[in-house]
Amino acid sequence: MATFDDLRGFDVDGAELTLWVVKKSTPAGKPPVFTARYVDTTPELDVELRSAMRNEIGRIEEVQEYGLLTENNESSALSISTVETHAGLIVEKTGEETPQNKADELRKVQNSSFYVIKLVSGDAVVRGVRQTDPSWRVRRAVTAISVFFSDEQLGIDTTPTLYISHRVDFFVADDLILVLDKARFESVVSYKQAHKEDFSGLLQEPAFADVFGETGALESYVGENKMQLRRASAIRHKGHYKNPEFMANLRARYKEFRLEIEFDGDGRIVATPETCRDIFQALLDHRLASGFSQNVYDVPDVKRV
Repeated sequence: MATFDDLRGFDVDGAELTLWVVKKSTPAGKPPVFTARYVDTTPELDVELRSAMRNEIGRIEEVQEYGLLTENNESSALSISTVETHAGLIVEKTGEETPQNKADELRKVQNSSFYVIKLVSGDAVVRGVRQTDPSWRVRRAVTAISVFFSDEQLGIDTTPTLYISHRVDFFVADDLILVLDKARFESVVSYKQAHKEDFSGLLQEPAFADVFGETGALESYVGENKMQLRRASAIRHKGHYKNPEFMANLRARYKEFRLEIEFDGDGRIVATPETCRDIFQALLDHRLASGFSQNVYDVPDVKRV
């Protein structure tokens, strides 16, 4: 298993470099489908790609475990295993540089969803993944005129221009993923779709349904919102709603913690548009009280000590 120290010690400059471009489709109810092709690159571009990989690895100062509600900053990364995501499919599709996998026409490069900077040093392989920007879309080329400025005038640039970033969204090394941009990572590996399926499963759980009179207001509250889908997944994974003691404490002390929650005569939660936010805070166990100031706080995530 690869570690952060393995990534920091990786020989970026001495590794063999290949750039892969990947197109993605998302069949309903199924894992994403990736179509990957590698592209020949010039020595000048290779220098820039290595620099991007080196700099992005170098800016990571700390690593924390990936959580549904955990966020990182400019100098940290979130770690998660490839087996918990669809990243293994990306590794599989960018594994072998064979003639049939080569992009030898522009159309095979355009409309790519993301690209992979693949570095191989001995038995060690590191992949840096980055979502493409709009310059890779054919529609952008059709609806805009590409121009260049030279000799104090503008002219038409007939050569399609694709932009490659100096940033990396996440690294894949063996079975380790280090996430630098959580939103882009989740988009590439279809984590939002996984959250939607998780929420659907949560609503169908008898233990969850027994807590509520009806869940229509919760479904409307979550909708397609990425953050609320994450929070719903976290509620399911934590499973506090299945703990009778937790739920009894919630019914007895919700006013003390200043939660706007309604209960029916049978002790079930009555979800309304006005109370959904506090219901989520309660089931996430994210409404906490200070033992020193007696103040009550909402927190984005918790770590038990």
